Amino acid sequence: MPTDYSQIHELAGDLFTLPKSAGEWDRYRLTDEQVTFFREQGYLAGIRILTDEQIEKLRGELTQFFDSQHDGRDLWYEYHTNESASPDTVLFHALGAWRLRPGFHDILWHPAFTVPASQLLEGAVRFWHDQLFCKPAKHGGVVAWHQDYSYWTRTQPMAHLTCWIGLDDSRKDNGCLHYVPKSHLWPLLPITGLAGDMHAIREVLSPEQWEQFQHPVAIELKAGEASFHHPQLVHGSFENKCDRPRRATVINVVRDGVSSQSDQPLLSGVPVVPPGQTLDGQFFPLLYQR
Repeated sequence: MPTDYSQIHELAGDLFTLPKSAGEWDRYRLTDEQVTFFREQGYLAGIRILTDEQIEKLRGELTQFFDSQHDGRDLWYEYHTNESASPDTVLFHALGAWRLRPGFHDILWHPAFTVPASQLLEGAVRFWHDQLFCKPAKHGGVVAWHQDYSYWTRTQPMAHLTCWIGLDDSRKDNGCLHYVPKSHLWPLLPITGLAGDMHAIREVLSPEQWEQFQHPVAIELKAGEASFHHPQLVHGSFENKCDRPRRATVINVVRDGVSSQSDQPLLSGVPVVPPGQTLDGQFFPLLYQR
């Protein structure tokens, strides 16, 4: 039987290390200016998370997942070799890599991620779930405009945070993220689809929102860099038509104390967390608390 790393709530390998002093922890902290920018704009980009060695290790683990018969395939919450609306474009999308391989497990505890996440969440950091979004060269599919929390209302309060980490250089030509600044101040919008029509969101925007929507920001990142965004920030990414892949891992977390609001499993294969009970246990470990 393959190892289910969700049973391990500490580093399982040696790809990442934890600081040994307060000073070492503090070197990962965001500046006051960065935190203010996040509060005002709804995102923060260009934060270095991974070294070249760590990138290569994660790429190696990721390559195994593209083979649908890989070891541990029964541990995924979701696994889509192509979630695109068209067979001519490909969007590999999967949830649960942290359960399958030590690198994707241990990155959750990486202080370059957890320390900034704690600052932006204003509290202790608890795991929600991870995702992989991969667009192959020349025929990579879109991730349509959406707000993350539209899919997460089964948990409350809305004290969530997303960290998007590039495993390749992410540019306009290979389908980088685009954010609509300050859209985290909008109310929650209806779901219009995750991997299909980039224009569907137009149907649910007010005239004022549509005007603001005309000015998205392309989030171009080097491999190993990350962007953080608010759960209500509108974001999406276009097709990859160039000769380079665009691979990314995404870590979604909550502030400790967020609770279930559903009598159904919060993730496929995970035991029910009764409504009103806070997230904890095997599948929702505490990642950071200072």
